Amino acid sequence: MEGLRVSNSNLKVFLHPSKSGDVNGAIHQLLSSMIFKFDDTLDGALVAYKFDISSKDAKILNGIHPYFAVSLRAKLLLFSPKPNMLVEGKVVKLTRGSISVIVLGFSCAFIKDEDIREEFKYKNKHGKQVYISRYQKRHVIKVGTMIRLSVNSMDVDTLHIYGSLRPVDTGSIRFLDKNMGDDALTDRSKRRRENEGESVMQQPSTTVIQGLNTKVKEGPSSTGTEALSFNNDQYMKKSKKHKTR
Repeated sequence: MEGLRVSNSNLKVFLHPSKSGDVNGAIHQLLSSMIFKFDDTLDGALVAYKFDISSKDAKILNGIHPYFAVSLRAKLLLFSPKPNMLVEGKVVKLTRGSISVIVLGFSCAFIKDEDIREEFKYKNKHGKQVYISRYQKRHVIKVGTMIRLSVNSMDVDTLHIYGSLRPVDTGSIRFLDKNMGDDALTDRSKRRRENEGESVMQQPSTTVIQGLNTKVKEGPSSTGTEALSFNNDQYMKKSKKHKTR
C-alpha cells in the first residue's frame, strides 16, 4: 500500500530528571504518545517505532528543571498519503451517496458520490446496500469489503482522508487482484504462443551442398546465417501544508 514509509532517524529526546531511573520506559512513553498523530517534522503520522539509545551519556540542560537529553537511533513507520496515492481499507458504511472506509484501523476515509465512477451502480440487494459494477457483476462493494481507493486529500489534524474511486485501478481489492492475475496469465499465454510460433518459423534447416562435404545451416535471413530465436517467458509486473484539497 502506498502512503506508508520507513524512516531511519537520529532523534534527541528531553526527559525529566524523575525519569532517570527508567530511561527506556520514559522514551517508550514519549514515542507512544506520538502514535496516530501527524507530526510536521516527520511529515507523517507515526504508526510504529523501534529505537536504540546511541549513547549512554546524557547531556544535562541548564534551567529551572534540569532536563537531560538522550540521543536515539530510531526506525519509524510513518503514514503520509499524498494526492493520487492508492491506499487500502475496509468499508464500514455504505449509502446511496457515499462510502466510509477505515484505513489501517485508525484513519477514516470518505468517498463522496461524485468521486464514485459511473461504472458502479447503487443497489439495495436483499436488504443490504451494495455498489455493483455495471460491466463486471462480480465486482461488488459492500460493508466489510476491502477496497483500494485513490487519495484526493488528507486533513492532517484529524487524519481524515478524502478519497476517490474514479481511477480504474480502484475498487474491491479481491476482484482487482484476481482480474489482474487473469489478465497477466492470458497475456503470458498469448506471448508464449507467439514466441513458439516465431521459433518454428525461424528454425534453421540443414542442406548438404553437392561437391562439398560441408553442412550449411540456412535460415530465413538472406545471408544464409543461422537465425536464433530467444524465448523469454519471464515478465515483470508493476505490482505541510495542512489540508491540501
